[in-house]
Amino acid sequence: MIPEDLIKKAREAQKRAKAMYSDYAVGAALLTTDNQVILGCNIESKAYPTTICAERVAIFSAISQGYTKFKAIAVVTKDGGMPCGSCRQIIHEYSNGIPIYVSDQNENFKTFNISSLLPHPFG
Repeated sequence: MIPEDLIKKAREAQKRAKAMYSDYAVGAALLTTDNQVILGCNIESKAYPTTICAERVAIFSAISQGYTKFKAIAVVTKDGGMPCGSCRQIIHEYSNGIPIYVSDQNENFKTFNISSLLPHPFG
């Protein structure tokens, strides 16, 4: 699957986001080594610490479905915002160095690896 296709899937997930407080919808699409695409979207709560990001929803959903090996992840925001620190840590722990495609609403994307986003991970 080419990056643009995975980004398109992340854009679909973004439409499912529940971002009623921040108005900042995020979608993620995680490609497994079995070529399954697991979607995630951010889900906000009035109790802000209980909010969860799209990247973690996708990764945790994949793991809960029995997928543990991944090829790539795409993240879509309105302005190409980067994964937060918590998501970077989870990507580090579970992704094994997969490419991270970060896209804005205009389909401009950049490719990153977790070592450049989180040079000194916990653990």
